[in-house]
Formats: sequence, C-alpha cells, structure tokens
Amino acid sequence: MQGMTTTSNATAEALWDAPAAAGPLNATVTIPGSKSLSNRYLILAALGSKPVTLIGLLRSRDTELMMGALGALGVRCDADPATPTTVTVTPPAGGRFHGDADVYCGLAGTVMRFVPGLALFADGPVRFDGDEQAYARPMKPVLDGLEQLGATVEYHGEEGKLPFTVTPPKSAAAESAAGSAAGPAVVSIDSSGSSQFISGLLLVGARLPHGLELHHTGEKTPSLPHIRMTVADLNAAGAHATADEAARTWRVEPGSVQLPDRVVVEPDLSNAAPFLGAALIAGGSVRVPHWPETTTQPGGLLPGYLERMGAQVSFPEENGVRYCEVRSDGHIHGLGDFDLTAAGEIAPSLAAILVFADALTNLTGIGHLRGHETNRLAALVAEITRVGGTAGELPDGLRIEPVPAGRLHAADMETYADHRMATFAAMLGLRIPGVRVRDVATTRKTLPDFTGMWATLLG
Repeated sequence: MQGMTTTSNATAEALWDAPAAAGPLNATVTIPGSKSLSNRYLILAALGSKPVTLIGLLRSRDTELMMGALGALGVRCDADPATPTTVTVTPPAGGRFHGDADVYCGLAGTVMRFVPGLALFADGPVRFDGDEQAYARPMKPVLDGLEQLGATVEYHGEEGKLPFTVTPPKSAAAESAAGSAAGPAVVSIDSSGSSQFISGLLLVGARLPHGLELHHTGEKTPSLPHIRMTVADLNAAGAHATADEAARTWRVEPGSVQLPDRVVVEPDLSNAAPFLGAALIAGGSVRVPHWPETTTQPGGLLPGYLERMGAQVSFPEENGVRYCEVRSDGHIHGLGDFDLTAAGEIAPSLAAILVFADALTNLTGIGHLRGHETNRLAALVAEITRVGGTAGELPDGLRIEPVPAGRLHAADMETYADHRMATFAAMLGLRIPGVRVRDVATTRKTLPDFTGMWATLLG
C-alpha cells in the first residue's frame, strides 16, 4: 500500500494490551492543549518583537520539535520550571533569524511546513531534515511558494520532499519577489495535498515588504477550518489577514506581528475524539472540561458528528468550567454519505466508532489523508480488515460497512508511526477483547500520557 510505513519488525515487547471496557463508562478526562494552536502560537510569537508567554501549551513530541526548530533559528523558548505548560517565547534581536542552522522536523507536519517560511528572514541557509517516514510527506507546494518569494531551495533527495536547504533571498531579489508599492507579492500554489501549505505561507505574509496575496490553484481546499484558524490567529496577533474562499485567495497586509503578552491555549478538541467517542463504543458517559463556546479548531465539529451517530451531547457548566458531555447506550448509527472535508483529522476516531455502526458509511472529502504521517486511508482499511471488519478506499475517502458483532476478533494492530492510528486501535479494543497495539508510544506526538489517560477513562 503506497505511502504506508509499518513497524511489523518491532519486538513483541512493543505490544500494548488495549483494555476492553468492563461496562458503561463514567469518566472525566482532561485533554492537553491544542497542537494546531500551540504550534501556530509558537511561530507567531517568534515573528514578534517582544516576549510572549503561552499558557497551557501542549508539551508533546510535535511541540518539542517546534521549539527545537525555533531554538536553532535563535528563538528562546523558556518553560516555567513549576508549570512546564507555561512557556515564554523570546524572538531574536532585530527579528533576524539565525542562518547556517539545522532544523530537525521529526514527523511533525507543522514543523516541516511552517518553519521553512521563517528562513526567508534568516541571515543564511537553513537545512531541514526529519524522520525517515517524513521523507514520504509532500512539501513541494510550500517550497514552490518560497521560491516565488525569492528563496532558493536545494533538495538533497527526492524533489519536493525532505531533506532540503532553504537559502533566503538577497535583499534586491527579495524586494522584487515580495511585491512592490503597487501591490503585494503574488504566490500561486496547489495546496490540495494539505492546508498546511497555505497556512505556512500566510503566517509569514505580514513580514514581507508589501504583504502577500496567495492563490490556491487546486479544485478543493482540504481542512479549510485549519486555514481559518491561521487567519484568525494572524489577526489576533495584530496582522490584517482576509480570505476570499470562493476565489481560493487569501491576503495578508504588510505590518508587524505581535501576540498579546499572555495567550491561553485551548484544549486539543481533535484529541478529545477518542475519549468522547469511547462513550459510543462502550456506552455510558464521558466528559471533557474546558470546552470552548466558540473555536476555530476543526475538532469543534465533533459533538455534532457524535449526535448524528446517536449520542446525546450536552455542555454543562460547573464552578465556571464548561464541559462537553457525551452519553450513549452503545447503539451507533451509520452516517451514509458523509462529507468530512472540514475535519479530516478526526477521521480515524470516527472510523473506529463506525466499525460498530448499524449501517454503511462513506466518509468523503478526506483524500488528502493519504499524505499524512502515513497513508491513513490505506492504513484504516488494513486495520479494520485485520479485526474482521469490512472497509475499502474511495477515490476521496473511506467506505465502512456494518458486520455482525461475532465477526470482529482480536488482533495485533499496526500504528504506522501515526498517533491517530494508535488511538484508533485503542478505541476498537474497548469492544474487541484481545486487541494489542504495536508502538502505542507514537501517541506522544500529541498526547504525552495517552495510556495513563486511557486508564483514567476506564476507571
């Protein structure tokens, strides 16, 4: 299956026994900060001119990689010793990033696609590398955009993939490429493979001499809520960013970028999906505190999706804390033809629930998941089939068919170095005794203590 990386040669000791639910759940689970917001705030804080303190920052492999990347460019990220999720970000003096630097991206899409834009403002070349699995992830659209802005990109392997070096433009070339007094720099890319290509360029748009006008040339715009998140975060940082989504065009006016002195990071609502979804699989009630009333996170759509599957969802408040509470009797409705374009990142969690549904579901609008940590569509089909389920790939999504409960059986499940495949497998294990998960530690990408949180879920 193209684009899938397995860990089947791992030792048996790497297998984690996914616990089955002994009965209906009754749990409250606190979710760490949003990875998407954490890494956007880190970038925006680095682009400012004075320190910013981020409160509730996610501390996981992806955010550690982001802070390491910024550190290589001369940005200080100082954690409060007493509260490690409080981090103060101090930009380099004069706003000039360090060149002749090495950035290690690991398998973090936000690092490999957001940080190259900062190299435009470095004083020398910046080299980018990552995990072996990251070499399969597409990068070319964002790098084409940087070349249109005057940077030079040298590939050290396959064109359009890691590893590569970005050399910032010389001042004259930068002024020419970055627009003129008559208008902003105009960049055209096909971002069909990931919304991160658009976000990575928009984040640096205000620092360009005349701003940025970005055109997406593809027919579809994946994960549009993530782009809206980027636009909202830019505006919260004092930039002026606008979108014409019908024309697939975004603009960022030139100017300074500066987040407030203190910024609170929302919980990661997509990471709430395995826990809230567990209430449907096992039955019972699961609550997540600090659920925002409004949000730019795609995971904010999750409660509505769970209701469509038969859950009862409410938002009680206790002592000034707003909760999302999901209740279910364990009966799950299929969704029929269901467009998941707006929130593709929660597809693995929804797929785990739908394995136990009473009717067919075709999840569409998620073809771009083939270019994530692994080919998630192929991986989901393989692992659903492994436990006796029935699933298949669609041109733009995933088909999951209902099966008799007796057909589902124990299996050792692969995670493909993908955190969401690991949580997907754990969810199946709630109703399928004997499921074991290979390399559950890959969840550290966004959930540093997933197994501990899962134990809390099950009491």
